[in-house]
Amino acid sequence: MNDGSALAEIAAGGPLGIEIQQDHFKTVDYGLFKARLQQNLTALEMVLSRPGFGLGDTTIGTELEMFLVDREARPVPLGPEIARASASPMITPEMGAFDIELSTQAVPLAGRPFSALREQMRATAASIRQRAEARGARVVPVSILPTFRRQDFSPATITNLPRYRALAAGLCRLRKAPFHIRIDGAEPLELMSDDPAMEAANTAFQVHLRANPDAFARLFNAAMMMTAPVLAASGNSPIFLGHRLWHETRVAVFKQAGDDRPPDPDTDWKKPARIGFGTGWVREGAAELFMESVALHEPILPVCSDEDDLACARAGGVPQLHELRLHHGTVWNWNRPVYDPAGGGHLRIELRALPSGPTLDDMLANGSFLLGGILALAPSVTELLPSFPFSLAARNFYHAAQYGLDAELVWPTGPGAAPKGIRARDLLLSLLPRVEEGLSTAGVDAAEARRFLEVFERRVAKGVTGAVWQLRTLEAIEERGAPREEALRRMLERYMAEVDSGKPVHAWAIPGVAAT
Repeated sequence: MNDGSALAEIAAGGPLGIEIQQDHFKTVDYGLFKARLQQNLTALEMVLSRPGFGLGDTTIGTELEMFLVDREARPVPLGPEIARASASPMITPEMGAFDIELSTQAVPLAGRPFSALREQMRATAASIRQRAEARGARVVPVSILPTFRRQDFSPATITNLPRYRALAAGLCRLRKAPFHIRIDGAEPLELMSDDPAMEAANTAFQVHLRANPDAFARLFNAAMMMTAPVLAASGNSPIFLGHRLWHETRVAVFKQAGDDRPPDPDTDWKKPARIGFGTGWVREGAAELFMESVALHEPILPVCSDEDDLACARAGGVPQLHELRLHHGTVWNWNRPVYDPAGGGHLRIELRALPSGPTLDDMLANGSFLLGGILALAPSVTELLPSFPFSLAARNFYHAAQYGLDAELVWPTGPGAAPKGIRARDLLLSLLPRVEEGLSTAGVDAAEARRFLEVFERRVAKGVTGAVWQLRTLEAIEERGAPREEALRRMLERYMAEVDSGKPVHAWAIPGVAAT
């Protein structure tokens, strides 16, 4: 998005012009930065307590990360070059040199928001594709590239810009040991890496929802509850380094590839991961989540601005909070708050769990169901929380990532009532009427909501997610005698051809399997 997303700001050099031009920092830099963070938190509380701050119409926007591959369907490091050639704030490089990101303008939720976002995404993706093709490359919206090999990940993988080198160096400084990747699955994977380059193996489709401060806690808690079932229907990364793993393996890879916690901590307790689901329900509002990220996570990019945020807040202005936004952008929870000072200032919820791909309609169907579910659940979510511990929401998230539509989730049955187990597929179909009502109440055009929710419903009913299609197609190709590496290449070629067809994933053909 172009309205203040923390990740987009880092990609652009930092919040509103803080240019990151160095890879390493001195001890004094961290001390000064920590002091500025505390000032930022005080200023944030002052602004959030101000009557009328952040009030406005509900808007949504998106970010989409994709891979670049060559004619052999192998990753090619052209992201920075294509971003420079585009000269557009909507197209930015990512941490991996073979990744690229597009962003959209925010649009009103009322009306036909998903169609508006689809057209923005289509046009920007076409621009990226044109520049990629001129360089012999192709663009792939997929959560993890199936053709990755171990040698694709090294310090050279990381985009050669100071901000990304500084991020990598900061994670290594805190980790003080190799990064340990260990993932269960049909073909378990375990390996060590001296650098966090495998963070670049993951791409996502991120949705931003503007939230008025007085509604933030309810909306955020509803998002934390709804994320798991939607993720179960959205998985699109079942394979990493040739191993069949989780339906959304990205969840496991990303958490472990960027885990800055030393494997042998000095205490008998371990801090929450820098990349995780969260630590608990929000009690009052967004400020506590920013406080948590400052308290629990050491700074990685201690770059300070010249603004006096406290003086600005005391004078009734809207401070930039450069340091807080920069720091919070290096704590990668799957849902997180965004403070945006633009246009008088507002809050957003960044929904980060949805995967990249397969198609624009698939991604927007996922987003429409997630948003409708959040809006439907928010008014009553506070009454549900006493009988639905946060640990169950976290459990649901990781089960959904691992098992997809077959995941056994736990869901609240009503205020004061014990939650019950239910299969993800059954839960999603039962929630569909409430989700559609949530969108309708927010002013989304009825035909618009039905169009995208129907894509989601058919996928769930048929049981074919991107992950399921990849696994079935891989199996069909291997049964014909192709070795794993060649089968993965052929599968990805078929995947790209199906993406180009425009059909949603549940309608894709599987080699040797009759259509139903």
